[in-house]
Amino acid sequence: MSAQHRLLRALTGGWKPLLMGLVAVGVLAPAAAAHADPSVQQIEAQITAQSTQLEKIIEQYNKVTEELKASQAAAAKANADLGPLTDQLNSASTRVGAIAASAYKGAPLAQVSGVFEASDPSAVVDRLATLDQVTKFENGQLQNFAAIKTRTDAEKAKLDKLVADQATQRQSLDNQKKKITADVAQLQALRIKVYGVQKPSVATPSTPPAYVAGKAGTAVKFAYAQLGKPYEWAAEGPNSYDCSGLTLAAWRAAGVTLPHSAEMQYNSLPHVSRAALQPGDLVFYSNLGHVGIYVGNSQIIHAPTSGDHVRVASVDMMPPYGYARPR
Repeated sequence: MSAQHRLLRALTGGWKPLLMGLVAVGVLAPAAAAHADPSVQQIEAQITAQSTQLEKIIEQYNKVTEELKASQAAAAKANADLGPLTDQLNSASTRVGAIAASAYKGAPLAQVSGVFEASDPSAVVDRLATLDQVTKFENGQLQNFAAIKTRTDAEKAKLDKLVADQATQRQSLDNQKKKITADVAQLQALRIKVYGVQKPSVATPSTPPAYVAGKAGTAVKFAYAQLGKPYEWAAEGPNSYDCSGLTLAAWRAAGVTLPHSAEMQYNSLPHVSRAALQPGDLVFYSNLGHVGIYVGNSQIIHAPTSGDHVRVASVDMMPPYGYARPR
């Protein structure tokens, strides 16, 4: 072996351990091993998933709030009805007691009839010929009032329990506000990462909507006037909206009352087919977790999600669940 070959072999043998060490500590590790940021498509998928989750929670909150308001109104009415019933029951009981006391003391019927002069027509007393008839009549009244009060008491007890259960459910949803707020903050960060801003602005139509007659036209015109206003959960205007709050407000402007819940709106309105869709109709998505108002030309106006604003979108921005027509 020549001296030149021996030198080359020595050099190679000396560098080999050094090269292996460098690889072991990662100095020469491949660049692909570094953590890569998520792609735009991945971030958009996260935004969509979080938005859907948030809106479902918000719409559940809206539904329970609507149900709670109805239950509270029914409970208040039952409570108001109990007042007169209790007074009537007490009055009838007092009259029966007075009759019994008068009879026990041997008072003539003419004196007993005076018990009724303040509250019962004199014609009733005139038709009652004996004390037995009077007491039977009064006892019948007493039993009738007592039966009505018993039914009302039972109904009120059910309503009170329903109100308590719904209030607990609403509180549970309300307690999720911290989580919702955290999710919204993460959503905003993702949007900024994708777009550099909260959300890329979408140009609003420069021309007014096509004329639509009647109440539907009023609702559509109102929806156009809200473009650009921010999304806010559980809001129904005038400065911000969530999805069902926007459709509620649009049709409220036309004199039609809708509940503040996408699910309740769908269940309370007549349904229409896609082929029959007209401006002003409501389009529902995400298993009744979202709703928008159809404005024609295969477009809707809707309040998308937290961090976004009222905007125009394709009616097929996601698969529609169904369609309904307010009246």
